[in-house]
Amino acid sequence: MASDADLTNEFFQVKRHGDVAVVVPSPQVEDLPETLLQPAAEMVLAPLKEDPPNNIIVDLSAVTYFGSAFITFLLRCHHLLAARGSELVLAGVNPNIRELLRITNLEMYWALYDTAAEAISALGGSD
Repeated sequence: MASDADLTNEFFQVKRHGDVAVVVPSPQVEDLPETLLQPAAEMVLAPLKEDPPNNIIVDLSAVTYFGSAFITFLLRCHHLLAARGSELVLAGVNPNIRELLRITNLEMYWALYDTAAEAISALGGSD
């Protein structure tokens, strides 16, 4: 099981700020095949299912682009939270990702913030 923990630490970090969880994907998710992204994402989400935050912020400040596998991960998070009446928002979104979200018509799903701190503040999280 050590490899599972390594996978999570290598590709995602999760930080709690009160009722808000900040998921920070590393730049490596850009090149991660779906076969690895899904298990890594499931491991990241597992503890959040046990102790659900009110809201999740995905801080993309270290990520320059992503593909369909990562979009699937975001949609899974979105649906998981929406079913509970919680919200997923994106922070640190660069112009390339903003354009991708716009042309795929996904920008309507998530509020976009310039920084994670701005998103935490907007969602009422605490430091």
